[in-house]
Amino acid sequence: MKTTLLIMAAGIGSRFGGSIKQLEPVGMHGEIIMDYSIHDAMEAGFNKIIFVIRKDIEKDFKEVIGDRIEKICAKAGVEIAYAFQRLQDIPDGYCVPDGRIKPWGTGQAVLAAKDLIREPFAVINADDFYGKEAFIQLHDWLLLEHAENALSMAGFILKNTLSDNGGVTRGVCKMSDGHTHVTDVVETSNIIKGENGPEANGIALDPETYVSMNMWGFPAEEGNTPAFMQVLETGFETFFRESVPRNPLKAEYLLPTLIGGLLREETYTVKVLPTKDKWFGVTYKQDKPMVVENIRRLIKNGLYQEELFADLI
Repeated sequence: MKTTLLIMAAGIGSRFGGSIKQLEPVGMHGEIIMDYSIHDAMEAGFNKIIFVIRKDIEKDFKEVIGDRIEKICAKAGVEIAYAFQRLQDIPDGYCVPDGRIKPWGTGQAVLAAKDLIREPFAVINADDFYGKEAFIQLHDWLLLEHAENALSMAGFILKNTLSDNGGVTRGVCKMSDGHTHVTDVVETSNIIKGENGPEANGIALDPETYVSMNMWGFPAEEGNTPAFMQVLETGFETFFRESVPRNPLKAEYLLPTLIGGLLREETYTVKVLPTKDKWFGVTYKQDKPMVVENIRRLIKNGLYQEELFADLI
């Protein structure tokens, strides 16, 4: 069965220190974090990759990773496609507010690839390192039969997803009694490493709680558009009708917020696929040395080869 990995790489807040954070080299031979996600996804069995990017970074993106990955994937029999997230792609009958610059968030990013997906698919962020376990679990879940209203999420432990250099945003999860399913997702910003553990705006958080790192699984019958795409379209219109008028310049259509609402309405279920892997990423420029060090440690421990894709092609 074909399974797609959709990589969201269109974030407008991507520039720091004169460079694009998703394209910062961190590996032994200039690899970026996305290279490791693609490697792990291919190793797990994903055989189609869709990059969601902005038109204005297309040239840089293809020079740094796109053209190179296309050659690697061609040898491995993995399909590559591009979707473009545009500020102007909004529901019929609405206008882009004057002064709006940034696109509309992760929900719109996934919707941008609607015409390219006809199979079960997973979604990840471009600038997060997730680890091998999450990709294996997500891919294996996608191969199973599921109801249209069943989703999955790679569940990371909060304490394993924090930055030493500032606050991060996470979808903090409430869990079912058996801790197998999410019952709510609350998008929580400015989570920091406090003196007594993680906290957000002075409120203590359970360090062992599950959080969403925007790594989701969506079922579909092969050959058909995933049913969740219609949910995304309907929700996007609601977002423009209700949220944009309240905050026209900054409102964002976010996957965790949408999915949290579906869970509260009890119209969808989300299976947690737990992982103990430690997240790392380049939320801040100061994070990069830590990412480089972690990559080198994983290579030394034999999880990756110095020539990253040598074991797959």
